Amino acid sequence: MLLSVTKITNRNGQQLMRFVSVRCLSTATKAAPVPTEKSPQPKQCQSFMMNLFSGQIQTSQLFPYPDVLNEEHKEYAQAVIGPVNRFFQEVNDHIRNDETSNLDKKTMDAIWDLGIMGNAIPVEYGGLGLTNVVASRLGDISGGNDLALTIAIGAHQSIGTKGILLFGTEQQKAKYLPQLSSGGVIGAFALTEPSVGSDAASVKTKAVLSPCGKYYILNGSKLWCTGGGVAGIFTTFAQTEVIDPKTGEKKEKMTAFIVERGFHGVSTGPPEKKMGLKCSITTDVYFDDVKVPVENVLGEVGNGFKVAVNILNAGRYGLCAMLTGTMRSCIEKAAEHVTTRVQFKRKLEEFENVQEKLAKMAMHHYVAQTLTYMVAGNMDRGSQDYHLEAAITKVFGTEAGWYVCDEAIQLLGGNGYMQAPGLEQFMRDMRVFRIFEGANDVLRMFIALTGIQSAGKQLKGLQQALKNPLMNLGTVLQEGTKRVARTVGTNKTDLGGFVAEPLKEAAKLCSQSIDLFSHTIESVLVKNGKGIVERQFILARIADCAIDIYTMACVLSRATRAIRKGLPSSEHETLMAQAWCVEANYRVQQNIERIHSRTFQDNYSRMTQIAKNITTHQGPAHTNPLEID
Repeated sequence: MLLSVTKITNRNGQQLMRFVSVRCLSTATKAAPVPTEKSPQPKQCQSFMMNLFSGQIQTSQLFPYPDVLNEEHKEYAQAVIGPVNRFFQEVNDHIRNDETSNLDKKTMDAIWDLGIMGNAIPVEYGGLGLTNVVASRLGDISGGNDLALTIAIGAHQSIGTKGILLFGTEQQKAKYLPQLSSGGVIGAFALTEPSVGSDAASVKTKAVLSPCGKYYILNGSKLWCTGGGVAGIFTTFAQTEVIDPKTGEKKEKMTAFIVERGFHGVSTGPPEKKMGLKCSITTDVYFDDVKVPVENVLGEVGNGFKVAVNILNAGRYGLCAMLTGTMRSCIEKAAEHVTTRVQFKRKLEEFENVQEKLAKMAMHHYVAQTLTYMVAGNMDRGSQDYHLEAAITKVFGTEAGWYVCDEAIQLLGGNGYMQAPGLEQFMRDMRVFRIFEGANDVLRMFIALTGIQSAGKQLKGLQQALKNPLMNLGTVLQEGTKRVARTVGTNKTDLGGFVAEPLKEAAKLCSQSIDLFSHTIESVLVKNGKGIVERQFILARIADCAIDIYTMACVLSRATRAIRKGLPSSEHETLMAQAWCVEANYRVQQNIERIHSRTFQDNYSRMTQIAKNITTHQGPAHTNPLEID
């Protein structure tokens, strides 16, 4: 553990706080000895989900639930959190921000003075150097008050500056991070283009190396850049010419660049008119013969896709963190209403259908919160194997947020539809969360295909061994034994040893889902081979199974922590974990039945034809019952 006492000052040189900056190195994250040529030691993936797809159980990032804050951590976290709470109580006005589609100078000055524009930036560059779990807590607080402001801040931090943090040279960090952390300069991420959305690798913007070799000439445009209208520094992406070192062939590959607004030829369009997030300024960005110095290449030339993907992977869990705050506020408003509203001579809270809604809202919030701090905690412990888990967290959290807000509005009835409670603004603001930083539909394919690719490699190894079984007898017997054991039910997963006694029955349900899932992955791979890439009906169900299994495992871990630490909420957490595992296990069984069922396979074919009919007619293909135009 490394400790250092740090003073944080604002742009005017005023000392804001003095706290202990802490970095913990657990035994799990210590660097392993460098393998020699004689004894190569390939790095073993620690991802629970990646291993699960391959039919293995790896619990190092699951049990016990991450508990990364000691007393020193908590002290410095509170030093940051306290002023942020006061800012939302005394300074920020979410209604004004929404009505004016702007953040006024007083609000922005207060944000910069808090230092939270540099949450993740190390203190040596003027940032707060917060851990991921503390940053998640700040996102929770902010998201429970003003989602649009949260995105204005969050986009600057999670994607606007993340590329420089992850891939910047020391010179780039020294030049740009102080500006982005405490110098009043906004960072933005410019990737999406008019014809490029989720297919990030196919950007059309081009950067051509100048004859002198000192700069790139950048031309193109970007859409929907969050913060684009006010940003001073852009992380952007363009196609560049690279030479394949093996073949000498010239190819175009995406490269990442740091572009300053002050570079000649950089301009932005007017703010977009949006459904929500109105005070978060979204604009187009244009590059017209912009000269970008070669030293502003971010990462390596031709490595831009990796840069973009890692920036997005590293920031996805943060969206869930924001929405845990939103969900909390929605539940608070719903709880207040049902305990005071009387209908049919009874308070609403006495009706079973209301109780079911409240329970499910609370469960969704609990799960989303659990996933957020599971991923953030593992990142703080040095994990590099969290990309599937981060994608699951983003998908689940953004859909849970929508569900909880919608149900809160339903419980409030006509009051929920009015502006005063603030639920309608939450709903408008959160709708885009299921779209940006990876649309949920695309992320489901990412989850399924990334996992299946890992499982496929293992299965391919067995298939190769079977071509010459006598020379590969060990592999054949080992893998064959696993498959026979799984088929006859003697090799069942058992998570019971990891959980507290009250959760053992719930752990059986999770284990049952894991075994069903493992068998299904193997069977769909054998049946479809490489063709699985095109079986998106199946892939979507595989992704949903993976999401439900991960959520079950995570809540079992968190609730076990609560029981073993004797937390005041342990009984309540136990109830939610038990209830969630029942619901999630049932969904897994339903989805796996859909994958294997011939009835549903035929129905997917019907849906394909229905969709073709609609696109052919450019709208509904059925006539009005009156049969008149």
